[in-house]
Amino acid sequence: MNRPEPAQPGATLATARPAAELRARVRGLESELIAFRRDLHRHPELGRQEFRTTGLLRDRLVAAGLSPRVLPGGTGLIVDIVPAGTAPGTEFLAFRADIDALPIDDAKTDVPYRSTVPGRAHACGHDVHTAVVLGTALVLAEAVRTGELRRPVRLVFQPAEEVLPGGALDVIKAGGMDGVGRIFAVHCDPKVEVGRIALRTGAITSACDRLVLHLDGPGGHTARPHLTTDLVTAIARMAADLPGALARRMDPRWGVSLVWGRIASGSAPNVIPQHAELEGTVRCLELDGWREAPDLLHELIAKLAETYRAKWTLDYHRGVPPVVNEAVSVALLDAAMTDRFGREGAQVVESTEQSLGGEDFSWYLEHAPGALARLGVRAPGDTTVRDLHQGRFDADERAIGIGVELFAALALDEPQH
Repeated sequence: MNRPEPAQPGATLATARPAAELRARVRGLESELIAFRRDLHRHPELGRQEFRTTGLLRDRLVAAGLSPRVLPGGTGLIVDIVPAGTAPGTEFLAFRADIDALPIDDAKTDVPYRSTVPGRAHACGHDVHTAVVLGTALVLAEAVRTGELRRPVRLVFQPAEEVLPGGALDVIKAGGMDGVGRIFAVHCDPKVEVGRIALRTGAITSACDRLVLHLDGPGGHTARPHLTTDLVTAIARMAADLPGALARRMDPRWGVSLVWGRIASGSAPNVIPQHAELEGTVRCLELDGWREAPDLLHELIAKLAETYRAKWTLDYHRGVPPVVNEAVSVALLDAAMTDRFGREGAQVVESTEQSLGGEDFSWYLEHAPGALARLGVRAPGDTTVRDLHQGRFDADERAIGIGVELFAALALDEPQH
């Protein structure tokens, strides 16, 4: 794993409240949070359409005595919890949840909380993430009243994580990262057993951009390809040659991956078409590679297109940069999880591999250090494949309490410098 070093300056925690006391408070909320998660699961909403979800969150936060701010687009919220006497300019510790669902069918038939909306499902665990951060807000709302919370905390309920370039930019535009000193998030991982989290220092998820390449020519008869532009051959060569050419122009340690998902051209076997398209994604684990990829692709496409006398345009859509976990933030997660859940050497933190999936939590890390942890949601002994972005995805709901206690501990335990 890129496991953090155990002793880093500024990365240790002194427990401000006994673990058992916090655990009891979290357990008192678990049934409510599980019911909340199931309600969201039954009523999934796509990115920037999460009006019902936003309303439920707003009402519960207000009932807890908090003052949430709905984002200008009408979906997503930010809520600050600031202890009395907080010095001006004190930085927020932030926790983020994504609240949107995916445009796929819920394939589960054996649970009472199956999606009631055809073609919509919480198949990535965002309902779990939302319940975790809501639970954190409820714990901290009580802690600020009792004087136990000694730092300002910001809870972010973000819309549209599944919509490139991501609703994180909506939050940032609305001032959601102003004054934030460190930010954390969790993401469900069906490969990790419930009760555990998985960590990695450095890049944990990939940059993800989308591109559409358009080729054009005069068209013609397949009997006379020399008199025109053979677009089918040209687009085929682009599909075959560009991934390797891009890889050879970039540092292989950057993990650059160009993969095509769609190729289209022509409508008859004896007609050379006038238009062809190629669509795919570029993924990369390093910021330098992410920044260089567009210019290199333009250069490589221009050379290949000239060979085949094709006119071309490239629509390159920036998605998200890689999530690069900061070492001190990873160490804080490790310490909080181990201090709270470690018993007689039980393994509660494990290593995790890098993923080429995209995650817009990366945009927050352009503004403040932080880390994304993978939250175990696999039930012990469960061998059923419940992978992310599949209709059968589900989570062991005990993970919600684990996530709440982890985040609450980070907020309530006093950092040592």
